[in-house]
Amino acid sequence: MKRREMLKTTSAALLGLAVFPWERALGTDGKRKKVLYFTRSAGFEHSVVHRQAGELSHSERVLTAMGKWAGFEVECSQDGTIFDGDLDRFDAIAFFTSGDLTSSQGNGKPMTPAGKQKLLETIARGKGFVAFHASTDSFRSTAQPDQGQTVVDPYIAMLGAEFVIHGAQQEASLIIASNFPGVDRLGIAEGISFTEEWYAQRNFAKDLHVILVQETALMKGDCYRRPDYPNTWARRHGQGRVFYTALGHREDVWTNPFFQALVLGGLAWALGNVQAEAQPNIDRVTPRANQLKN
Repeated sequence: MKRREMLKTTSAALLGLAVFPWERALGTDGKRKKVLYFTRSAGFEHSVVHRQAGELSHSERVLTAMGKWAGFEVECSQDGTIFDGDLDRFDAIAFFTSGDLTSSQGNGKPMTPAGKQKLLETIARGKGFVAFHASTDSFRSTAQPDQGQTVVDPYIAMLGAEFVIHGAQQEASLIIASNFPGVDRLGIAEGISFTEEWYAQRNFAKDLHVILVQETALMKGDCYRRPDYPNTWARRHGQGRVFYTALGHREDVWTNPFFQALVLGGLAWALGNVQAEAQPNIDRVTPRANQLKN
């Protein structure tokens, strides 16, 4: 059977930035909107967030450059005490994190439990939240896979899913399931393929608006012997807008035009610059998402 047409993330992906009409991230007062990018690792530290000699990491440099081009400001931090301060000065908060961020383990400074609670309350009141890759490996719940969503950390409940494990890096396909900002005008068929470290996840929220689906049929590794499941999604948390993509492990993914188009679309939605339907579709496009084995 002939497989659906997939766009490879090579020169063809350059179409992404050429055709997407980026909305300038300006507030009603004409000032640039501001995004906090928090990259503390209390667990495994990924190379894309590793700082050397005090310089910004690869992903911090890329996101800052994207902001300059698209019209929003990025403040990078690995200091968890920032969440005890004034979060109203940020229009959205972005995470690439791992581990228990209130732990003293790892880089930067830990969040306080009060700071974590303040973050969750701030998002629920309407703050935009964008998260990458390892962020589902933060504040892991104590639930076992067969317990479903009965015991999850409030952060995981806000974000929409939780990391389980990953296999070897490989090329795999993502099915486009939504006409969401960042993928809506790229002019590609039904999906795209990346070489990436692919996360197997669990405890998917029931109200996810799935944007990209992880197609597992041809993937190598026991952890992918399961039905297709969400890779990238949006959801509402109270009044807040939450966007997550499992992409972002590799440096070349961060510089890939499709990834950048996807991220800028998600940020534009989280910032409230663009409107988009984000109705739950997980039961329709990935009906067996929480089934961990075929």
